Amino acid sequence: MLQPRPGPRRAPRTGSLTLAAGVALLSLVLAACGSQLDPATVARVNGTTAGGVQGGSALGGGAGTQAGGGTTSAGGTSTAGGGSGSTGGGSSASGATGGGGTTQGSGDNAATGGGKGGSCAGFKNGPGITDSTITIGNSSDISGPVPGLFEASQDAVEAYVAYFNATSDICGRKLELKSYDSRTDASADQQAYTKACDETFAMVGSMSAFDSGGASTAQSCGLPDLRSAAVTGDRDRCTTCFGAQSTVATEFENAVPDYVIKNHPDAAKHAAMLYINAGAAAENGKLQAEAMGKRGMHFDYVQGIDISEFNYAPYVQQMKDKGVEYVQMIASTAQFVRLAQAMQQQGFKPEVFMLDPTAYTKDYVESGGDAVEGTTLFINFTPFEEASSNKEEQLYLSWLQQVKPGAEPSFFGLFSWSAARLFVERATALGGKLSRPALISDVAKVDGWTANGLHSPQHVGPKHTGDCWRFIQLQHGRWVPVGGTKYTCNGVTTVG
Repeated sequence: MLQPRPGPRRAPRTGSLTLAAGVALLSLVLAACGSQLDPATVARVNGTTAGGVQGGSALGGGAGTQAGGGTTSAGGTSTAGGGSGSTGGGSSASGATGGGGTTQGSGDNAATGGGKGGSCAGFKNGPGITDSTITIGNSSDISGPVPGLFEASQDAVEAYVAYFNATSDICGRKLELKSYDSRTDASADQQAYTKACDETFAMVGSMSAFDSGGASTAQSCGLPDLRSAAVTGDRDRCTTCFGAQSTVATEFENAVPDYVIKNHPDAAKHAAMLYINAGAAAENGKLQAEAMGKRGMHFDYVQGIDISEFNYAPYVQQMKDKGVEYVQMIASTAQFVRLAQAMQQQGFKPEVFMLDPTAYTKDYVESGGDAVEGTTLFINFTPFEEASSNKEEQLYLSWLQQVKPGAEPSFFGLFSWSAARLFVERATALGGKLSRPALISDVAKVDGWTANGLHSPQHVGPKHTGDCWRFIQLQHGRWVPVGGTKYTCNGVTTVG
């Protein structure tokens, strides 16, 4: 069982995810659609979140979106679940034990979904809790300028609820999931959380590009909010809100520059950082180059590219003239492919072309073709190609298909599943002491969270960027590990 690690809480920083490209694509679409969202909010969100992995496995694309509030699951209210222990788990051998971090170990009580359950004596009903159910909510971007943007997060929580209800309960109560659509809009996020304050016990696995809207609402009503990740400073400052993926914009993992310096020492001395010249993407591009520079790399070229720019040839020529051998970019799939194609057209092939998990998509591989061969990614989770060696990932993929056949797993979905696992483990451990304040206090102490090895250790309670990362490379159209399959954990560099 994951044991909360006591210790002082550091003041939350105004930050967002260190991987800066995932919502860059969203910002482009919003701009094209004449978004009416608050400009300050747009500026904070542009390019601030880790890339959504919409593919990388053999599973096909999902179908159908679900908008608006409502109680959902595989065909209705998520109180019955589906499948059997043989397909989803229910024993420690199938990964149904708790999700401890690298120093805490894993749980030993599969029947309670992770960790030894606390005594149920004194259990009291309250907001979202009845004699038979505990209602949790999920508010994610389903509709909006990019339909289905974070639908995978909602699907993942639905899948976990089905799995849990088929194998367990919390003090005799099954989970019920109430779904909300934050509509890629801060106001919609606030409206969803206003409803959730009255209708749910806690929010679990939510993911929204404009998550600042519901932050103060969640805090004012004392609503526990265990998210896939937080992408705005407002959400990060919310004392009842936590991300299964912990991140701070001013902290960058040393594992990336250390990998480059060790394996490509000459390229490390002649690096380039390109980024979409908008919002936080521009800030993060400079910060990441600064952090890697402090670690020993040297950047000959740090350059922003306007959203409206489609001719990347001049930027490629600049890199050729400067003798660049390492290229990193903060953008979205379309810009990644455009740069790769421009480099190919001009016969420029740097020793390393490094991207974050935003590029871990079928679209990147298929649209980029030969031009993107050899791309290296830094990631903090088990890639879907290696699911056969990860019991927890097998659970996620298996139950996702049970609740929504044909649905595509994703990076954000993976961390939403992790958030659901975290909620169940901590609620079970509290037992009869379960309440909103008790859950918030308990989660605030959680550190080294891995969700049974599904991803690298995350500092959920302390809210600091995880420092453990690994690398994969695109070879012959498939992502394969480079530098081994273990995470490198070398701390972080603080900049800005």
